[in-house]
Amino acid sequence: MTRISDEYGAINLSQGYPDFAPPRPMLERLKEVAMEGPHQYSVTFGAENLRAALANKFGKAIQREIDPKEEVLVTCGGTEAMMSAMMTVCNPKDKVIVFSPFYENYGADAILSGAEPIYVPLIPPDFHFEPQALEEAFCQNAKALILCNPSNPTGKVFTLEELNLIGRLAKKYDAFIITDEVYEHMVYPPNRHIYMASLPDMYERTVSCSSLSKTYSITGWRLGYLIGPKRVIENAKKVHDFLTVGAPSPLQEAACVGVNFPDEYYRDFSEMYREKRDYFCRRLDEMGLKHTLPQGTYFVLLDISDFLAMEKFEGFTDLQFCEWMTREIKVAAVPGSSFFREPVNHLIRLHFARSKETLDEALNRLEKMAAMLEH
Repeated sequence: MTRISDEYGAINLSQGYPDFAPPRPMLERLKEVAMEGPHQYSVTFGAENLRAALANKFGKAIQREIDPKEEVLVTCGGTEAMMSAMMTVCNPKDKVIVFSPFYENYGADAILSGAEPIYVPLIPPDFHFEPQALEEAFCQNAKALILCNPSNPTGKVFTLEELNLIGRLAKKYDAFIITDEVYEHMVYPPNRHIYMASLPDMYERTVSCSSLSKTYSITGWRLGYLIGPKRVIENAKKVHDFLTVGAPSPLQEAACVGVNFPDEYYRDFSEMYREKRDYFCRRLDEMGLKHTLPQGTYFVLLDISDFLAMEKFEGFTDLQFCEWMTREIKVAAVPGSSFFREPVNHLIRLHFARSKETLDEALNRLEKMAAMLEH
């Protein structure tokens, strides 16, 4: 969709990355590093100072001391973090539980690991799961469950009750939880992010994956990480070493500045995105466009059922609608079917990680589309 967006000169609300600069202190440090280094390989599993900063930040969040040498692994983005985690805990023919809808890499990660994904539906409009369906999935000798929290593409933030239930089933059936928590600092009140690794007896069976991409607006730096028990990270380091050897050393050095930011940065960051969410969704409401209200992340699912019912779009798939919208409305979205195991064809995903000016222009263009429903 980004390629199609570029082709037609559309505003890209499909691929989730911000159009504003990273924090200035990180950029200033990057300028210094460009002249003074490091420019050669760091330790393959991550520069010592970055691992120490990540261990301190995550340790405070889950109220546990994290060993930066034995329990932290720096990767080339959250994508490699997830792949390394999957290839570490799963053997060929193992089964892995994936909630649907899901970030599209998860099913592929399982398959590339030689594992078989088992899909458990998240039921709209609040995207809850049925406990019985989840236990039936665990009963199939599942080796792990992938938990994206906050969830892409739904914006769901899992509750303490839901996380405790997942944890109990993981312990009952001796399974791992592999978390993707890249949107951990985009959670909107009254919702709150709870780390699975912070729950009683769950650290030893949780592999926490995340990335610096979204929190510091550096998606192109490709810096992610795994944090987990020594026995898991020890083997994940070997997988990582053969996949990518190591993450870019100059960028790790500059990223340390951000990871060491005070708590105030994360409060302001979350508030900035809450304001964007409220503004974006209010404008959609004013247009009469049906959509989800995300509890976290910067994604909104737009319901295009009313458009697909129009004669103009008869027989359209969500992909065809997104292509039309990019070409004619000049706003790019992602077809929702790419996230669902189920045959869902009436949702498209937009994001609001854009400047106020860009969002205004995108929303003005969407108003023209919404006007079609009035005729």
